[in-house]
Amino acid sequence: MTQESHPAPAVPATRSGFVALIGAPNAGKSTLVNQLVGTKVSIVTHKVQTTRALVRGIATHGAAQIVFLDTPGIFKPRRRLDTAMVTTAWGGAKDADMVLVLIDAERGIKGDADAILERLKDVRQPMALVLNKVDRVKPETLLALSSAANERVPFQRTFMVSALTGSGCKDLLDYLAETLPGGPWYYPEDQISDLPMRQLAAEITREKLYLRLHQELPYSSHVETEKWEEKKDGSVRIEQVIYVERDSQKKIVLGHKGETIRAIGQAARMEIAAILEQKVHLFLFVKVRENWGDDPERYREMGLDFPQ
Repeated sequence: MTQESHPAPAVPATRSGFVALIGAPNAGKSTLVNQLVGTKVSIVTHKVQTTRALVRGIATHGAAQIVFLDTPGIFKPRRRLDTAMVTTAWGGAKDADMVLVLIDAERGIKGDADAILERLKDVRQPMALVLNKVDRVKPETLLALSSAANERVPFQRTFMVSALTGSGCKDLLDYLAETLPGGPWYYPEDQISDLPMRQLAAEITREKLYLRLHQELPYSSHVETEKWEEKKDGSVRIEQVIYVERDSQKKIVLGHKGETIRAIGQAARMEIAAILEQKVHLFLFVKVRENWGDDPERYREMGLDFPQ
């Protein structure tokens, strides 16, 4: 009696690659990265320009590992920090395997979005168009928007999504997983970001700062994690400094009898603890650092090149 030999089932070949998201400020890039990765890796606030450097969020989808570069919003720079962020964003696009161009469907193609489409003619990577906030726009408006964008740039595909609800995001992930080049994964399977935890904790505090004070505080404020101590009881003691440029801003961050900074600290502590799955003791300090926007060392800490 002969035994038939059956070929072993084919193991899916792994794919991996870097996908840059570019778009105007507040188009929803950070929200979309968080939605695609399935957890928070990028801060989301009402304020434009909260993403300063390239934040990498890592999504595993089937046999593919997709590394998202959430670039700073692209806009017309007015000062040195702006120039550094815009340069970083375009650099991220040119270094990626694929580029997703995000357009806010409510705002349409005007202003910064219009300028971005114009400059995409210089990008050689494969590009896909992602229309965001589609739940707020009529279908005929979306179709006209898609047509207008595709006439100007040779997009390979167009996706209509809501980064907030997740609608359309699975189709986008499926497409990326099939399109990225074959190759080994860059990161361990359970890793969701290559941001060091100290930096991610600082980003979370910066988000809470902006959410609380987005009317009163300029976005040039900055948070640094100065101490990180693992305690014997399994908890973590974290000390962070919020840097502002003027004494008047320091008073705003502290609030009446320290109420504002306490509320910011409590919100940040809860979120950092949830990510670490550890008890967190968070201590916040506010310092004035005048003209930090002209200090090359600060740019290096944020992962930005200092514009000469």
